[in-house]
Amino acid sequence: MSAELLEAVRSGDVDSARRMLAAGADVNFRDGEGATLLMLASHAGDLSMVRALIEAGADVNASDERSWTPLMKAAYNAEQNRGFADVVQALIDAGANVEAPISYGIRPLMLAAGYGETAVAETLLRAGADVMARNDGGLTALMMVKQKHYVDVINLLHEAERDAGVGEGSCSSKNEPGSKVVTFLKPVGKH
Repeated sequence: MSAELLEAVRSGDVDSARRMLAAGADVNFRDGEGATLLMLASHAGDLSMVRALIEAGADVNASDERSWTPLMKAAYNAEQNRGFADVVQALIDAGANVEAPISYGIRPLMLAAGYGETAVAETLLRAGADVMARNDGGLTALMMVKQKHYVDVINLLHEAERDAGVGEGSCSSKNEPGSKVVTFLKPVGKH
């Protein structure tokens, strides 16, 4: 029955998948490459299937041999050149870890930002993703995305860093000894 369930997930046949799961099929079955059914549905952006698998008890934090989780798979799909914010939200609602890294310490926020996925990045930030987390090379999501010119994501990350009281554009009540503070004010009135 596992092969049939795998095919139902891949083809997006939610009704067949639900029937097989109700009959006792393994919701955490993995394909030949180690991906769980939930990883496959998440990577495809199939929200209905993701919800059905979660309802059946799929492990939202399962990872493959490369440490990819369903959340990371939903953050960006290279074949479709997009991420799936609605799937990311469903996984978060089910308890997915928003900080689970893959190789080189890349976290879901970094992956989404690095590919210009503003809606996914926003969803992750609302869920508490650490905007100041650094990968193994010491880079934050904002540092990683600046060179790619994804203006919407850059603005979102700047705002998140500012709201966290860190990063460029933030204000701190502490100044280094001997530092000089310069305030820029916009003129008021006619120009």
